[in-house]
Amino acid sequence: MFERKKIGVVVPAYNEQLLIGRVIETMPAYVDRIYIVDDFSSDETEARVAAYLADRKHKKRLTYLRLKSNQGVGKAIVRGYQQAAADGMDVVAVMAGDAQMDPDDLPAVITPVVRGECDYVKGNRLFTGEAWETIPRYRYLGNATLSLLTKIASGYWHVADSQTGYTAISRAAIELMPLDKLYSRYGYPNHILVMLNVYNQRVRDVPVRPVYNIGEKSGIKLRKVVPRLSWLLLKNFLWRMKEKYIIRDFHPLVFFYSFAFALLGGSGLLGARILWKIYETGNAPPINTLAFMFAAITGIQFLLFAMWFDMDSNKHLR
Repeated sequence: MFERKKIGVVVPAYNEQLLIGRVIETMPAYVDRIYIVDDFSSDETEARVAAYLADRKHKKRLTYLRLKSNQGVGKAIVRGYQQAAADGMDVVAVMAGDAQMDPDDLPAVITPVVRGECDYVKGNRLFTGEAWETIPRYRYLGNATLSLLTKIASGYWHVADSQTGYTAISRAAIELMPLDKLYSRYGYPNHILVMLNVYNQRVRDVPVRPVYNIGEKSGIKLRKVVPRLSWLLLKNFLWRMKEKYIIRDFHPLVFFYSFAFALLGGSGLLGARILWKIYETGNAPPINTLAFMFAAITGIQFLLFAMWFDMDSNKHLR
């Protein structure tokens, strides 16, 4: 227990035979239950965990769950959340099976949730300059891009490093949200933030240390992941606007976003027409040019006002 609260840790694992033992062995003693959720690994992950289950030192607090097919890290985490909530864990953290999450950071991750200061905590590897030197550069830049898009989509403008999986959540939040609808693969950290916002859950960032080059292997291909998650975030943004600002409590920022998108879309069409006319005649049509400038400038102003309204509306969810 940690400050009289039961702590569970969900460990999603897919082909983690090399490092799953390290995760189990370094788990802090105050963790009441470790949930290894095997996403249908094809290597020796199951056998490695079985060895720990046969060890009296570890089996008392170790639960092994194996999915019947490879469903993605999001589904693995949801399965762990559900089991931890059913077992009465008060706070449930997530630590990956590749040992990239420092156990020494776990108290900082769980404490705000344990003390009721917020409902969800996520680690942030970008607080210090160390991340720029430690995280592979292409992953850092991809993360930064997705973090900016996630701020807009989720409404949590005060959080960054959206792709980190080092998190903690309250049992109440697990039981409140429809987590069975959570995106199943690498977009789950982004999707859950959108879902938390719709359900008015308080979210906080805490600094964590980035851990790399310990034998882990990443299956993330940024050239595929960034476009796919950008589309996911657009859909989630529109869902949040509908659920939070139309269905549950109407807010005028919906009009500002709508006008912004309409004007910016129109300016894009006008810009294409101007370029075509320049190509055809060598001259830009003056009326079209003025209309383009008006639509672009006004659209940007509406967009900034909409973002400001969104920030103000969510400032209490910290």
